[in-house]
Amino acid sequence: MSNLHDITENFNALYHPKSALVFYEAGERKQEVYVEHFDMDQRGCLINAHPLTEREAGQLAKSLKVATEKNQPFLKSQGIMGSHILQIDPVHNGVVIWFTKAMGREMHFTETLGIPNGIANVPPMLWVANRNKLFVYAMKTNTRPTEKTLLYHAPFFNVYSDGNVCMGTVDVRIRKTASLEEFTNSWENYFFNSYFSHLVNSHNPIKGNCASLWKKMTGSNENFPKNTLKKADKTLKNLLK
Repeated sequence: MSNLHDITENFNALYHPKSALVFYEAGERKQEVYVEHFDMDQRGCLINAHPLTEREAGQLAKSLKVATEKNQPFLKSQGIMGSHILQIDPVHNGVVIWFTKAMGREMHFTETLGIPNGIANVPPMLWVANRNKLFVYAMKTNTRPTEKTLLYHAPFFNVYSDGNVCMGTVDVRIRKTASLEEFTNSWENYFFNSYFSHLVNSHNPIKGNCASLWKKMTGSNENFPKNTLKKADKTLKNLLK
């Protein structure tokens, strides 16, 4: 008996039954389902039968959603990865670098700027983001950038001189299980659906007056004047991990 060892601490935690759901079906002709919820006493017997309430159904749906999301990898592509994706680092908060071509974007401005909201053409852009932060830059070419591609300051309000975007009061929520497409689309929507309001730390991102530029561009069909862009003294290689 002296050779016996207490191994109970190695046992996994015990899970005790607390409740049960019973599904009733009306019959073959009527595919109606009725769900009844039971509590369980200390002996494991069913007690307190009652129809499943909306609150209980909501808790069940939330638990199932959490269980499902745990198995979803972060930044997994939903299909063939788009050619606009340049680099992915899924570790920790994740980092994705991608680019978008010149296009018309819906833009919003605060009243104090005196710029009407509307669609304006923006230059090709380079985006760098993790789950919490976004950096944006401009480019002069619509083609897929290389390591040597020169970057320019993004010609927008609310952007620091290093490209970091001041999101202000925007409630950024990127899911830990977001797909690659959801991640990039969410950041683009957060950026262009927020209100442009001010120059950060007096950083003027263009050659000229930023407010005057967007007053002219918004609502017009003019291509973005790339000659107004300022060099950011960076290339894509400086941003690659």
